[in-house]
Amino acid sequence: MLQTLPMLHQPQKSWMPRLAFAPHNVAPRGDTLVVIFLRGAADILNMVVPHGEEAYYAMRPTLGVARPDDSGKKKEERVLDLDGFFGFHPSMSALLDAWTSQQLAIIHACGAPDESRSHFKAMELMERGVASVTSGGPASGWIGRHLATLNTGNSSPLRAVGMGTRPQRSLSGSVPVSALRSIADFHLGGDPRALQQMRAALNVVYEDDVLGQDTLSIMDTLETLDPNNYYSPFTTYPDSEFGLALKQTAMLIKAEVGLEVSAIDLGGWDTHFTQGSTIGLMPNLMKDLAEGLAAFHTDMADYMNKLTVVTMSEFGRRAYENGSLGTDHGHGSMMMVLGGNVDGGKVHGQWPGLEEGQLIGPGDLAVTTDYRDVLSEVLSKRLNNPATSDVFPEYQPVMRNILT
Repeated sequence: MLQTLPMLHQPQKSWMPRLAFAPHNVAPRGDTLVVIFLRGAADILNMVVPHGEEAYYAMRPTLGVARPDDSGKKKEERVLDLDGFFGFHPSMSALLDAWTSQQLAIIHACGAPDESRSHFKAMELMERGVASVTSGGPASGWIGRHLATLNTGNSSPLRAVGMGTRPQRSLSGSVPVSALRSIADFHLGGDPRALQQMRAALNVVYEDDVLGQDTLSIMDTLETLDPNNYYSPFTTYPDSEFGLALKQTAMLIKAEVGLEVSAIDLGGWDTHFTQGSTIGLMPNLMKDLAEGLAAFHTDMADYMNKLTVVTMSEFGRRAYENGSLGTDHGHGSMMMVLGGNVDGGKVHGQWPGLEEGQLIGPGDLAVTTDYRDVLSEVLSKRLNNPATSDVFPEYQPVMRNILT
């Protein structure tokens, strides 16, 4: 049932097998989708900085990141210019290669129309893909509905994986999904006797069940994968939970176990206090995010044409810094899309501005691109799923031409 294949960008290793029955990544299946949720409402104004806006510096005298040409600051304290107006926070320098290779696109002033500033309500809204959590709509998640409306003929129990102790809300629905904190969990702590006993019991249960036998075959594959000994000659993943989640996603894609969706969380973005400008809590989070994505981009270079990565957060943060050297809950956010079929090296979307009269509510960035436009374009163009009206009910998406 198992065979070992040489992997591109990798020396031949017996720990990187491929399931002979596993579906290839071809139509109608489409790309493998990786969805990264930045939980806690990331301060996107300090991630992709509008350094061309005078108002940004007036509103952030302490937290503002210095302009690219500010000779009074060290290089590592200045914005990394992207297009003359926007720039990366210096902690996100690892993503410059993906940007210059035009495989990374940014959608600024992006988010949900509902102006909720409640983490729970906003996350529930976005993960269900509905207009309002109080207006009804399906209880399932948007990824769950995507899986249910696209029959790929893929019976793998790893068709969709939520990296963590339980699947993300967006994965909920009629199609079974798996939670995976670590591939090593499948090794039962390396106890061969326990593995043998479990395998014997499952063989009895699934003796005449074709799907069950496929499941056992995938378990055999997982038993051979060890993230602690995973080797990529071109990059190293961050030594963090986020880095591990991306590394394991790469391993599952290369092992071809039928993975179509991997959902990953990166939390800690609720920075009301001592957020930090170029050093501190948020810069450390941005470094983990950027270095993880950059490692994944490098490691998966030969797979990028069949891979789409999306980052999102429930909302942005207030344009003004607060008295605790942090930022409060805001509205407009930002998304990033990484892949081989992205119209990259561009900041997409209509910039609403930060001047008086351009902000909304108590002083927040406005939303000019609905997050469902971005996800709908990914569904229709890269995942071969035209059923966007079922995935996002009562919403007519606008194609923003983020993907080629």
